[in-house]
Amino acid sequence: MESPMIPALAPANHAGVDGATATNLVSAPSLRGRARAFRFGDAEAVLDRRDMIGYVECALNGRWYEPPIPPRGLARAYRLTAHHSSALQYKRDQLVRHFKPSRLLDRRNFADFALNYLIMGNGYLERRDSLSGRPLRLLHSPAIHTRRGRDEGQFFWVPGHRQESEFMRGSVFQLYETDLEQEIYGVPEYLAALQSAFLNEQSTLFRRRYFQNGAHAGFVFYLNEATMSDEDADDIEEALEGAKGVGNFKNLFIHAPGGKKDGVQIIPIGEAAAKDEFLGIKQATTEDVLASHRVPPILLGFVPRNAGGLGSIIDAANAFHVNVVSPIMMRMLEVNDWLGEEAIAFSDFQPMTKIPAAAAA
Repeated sequence: MESPMIPALAPANHAGVDGATATNLVSAPSLRGRARAFRFGDAEAVLDRRDMIGYVECALNGRWYEPPIPPRGLARAYRLTAHHSSALQYKRDQLVRHFKPSRLLDRRNFADFALNYLIMGNGYLERRDSLSGRPLRLLHSPAIHTRRGRDEGQFFWVPGHRQESEFMRGSVFQLYETDLEQEIYGVPEYLAALQSAFLNEQSTLFRRRYFQNGAHAGFVFYLNEATMSDEDADDIEEALEGAKGVGNFKNLFIHAPGGKKDGVQIIPIGEAAAKDEFLGIKQATTEDVLASHRVPPILLGFVPRNAGGLGSIIDAANAFHVNVVSPIMMRMLEVNDWLGEEAIAFSDFQPMTKIPAAAAA
């Protein structure tokens, strides 16, 4: 926008210069231009509309309770970053690896139940009974559509507006991650790292937009050289225009005999590639996400950045199973207590002593 507060400057007075001398001088550029200022972008909120950390109570709509955190938002956040989803899948795969299928629960339904519990903080299994009232099988009920009712043992299936249906009373088992603010629904253990995951995603999207935007302002080409005429400036502008598109990143040669120092300057104003701390943001946020999942980086295929490496993968795998996977297994055995018979069982853990041949290959 133009600034009316700065008056125009009067042109220089060249009176007294004879004609012979004047023909050897380059005409001074006009100083009648006014200073201009403009904005880069609009203001952005610090917390966007996808913020899910703000808790609300589990509101009762008359029949069932609403979860404190929208399950659909958690489902979308599942694929925020590669390390977030990979850590969850790794835990799921380790649980499935040691799971022993039974007549009541097959491997497919257990895998879905485990992944829902890890992502949503809630896992549900529906018991299907025979005509005589004996349990026939356990089916996974997706947490994104399952709601806990007002009464004890009451659950609803809510896939959409006005599409709810009630499960048979006492037929649904709920495994939830404890929340200190309420005891109706669970919340995922990685909740504290979601802001870091959002920042990781936004930094990646910003970098993609930066490279896709062919008209971004990377620098200011400042020309304040009295030995150059308007035609010279037009030639430079044409050369810069020709540096875009295919064959860009060309070098530019400027010859200005008798020019003064700093007559031509390149002033960076974007420098997003160097100053946006992209790698630092990615590394810091990834460390936050992995700390919330407690997964050693070596188990997710990290490439060492130093000569020391990431340690022994065998020791990391053994420690992770004992400290992280085994406690989750013990929590899942609550299904057997609720059902009254064994539906979930796990094989004994055999510590890894060497890398399997398939993995080594």
